[in-house]
Amino acid sequence: MPRPMLRNRSWRRISVRTPSGRLVVHYEKRRPGAAKCSVCGRPLNGVPPLRPSEMSKLAKTEKRPERMYGGAVCPSCLARGLREAARAQA
Repeated sequence: MPRPMLRNRSWRRISVRTPSGRLVVHYEKRRPGAAKCSVCGRPLNGVPPLRPSEMSKLAKTEKRPERMYGGAVCPSCLARGLREAARAQA
């Protein structure tokens, strides 16, 4: 019987064959959903759907795009915002 903590479906069950040939069950947290644009809610490209512990092992450029508001705002919303800001200044 697994530990009480592991008895619910928030943990993903993975069957793993050990070197001795025995089949055991490993538990891991499920993957989160895709990152979404904070303006329009569209899924962001270039941002992997990983848990924070897995994300911390990636290089900076693998975590999010290298541009203004990368990983927070989609390119179309960013372009629209920059246009509006330029028009407000002029």
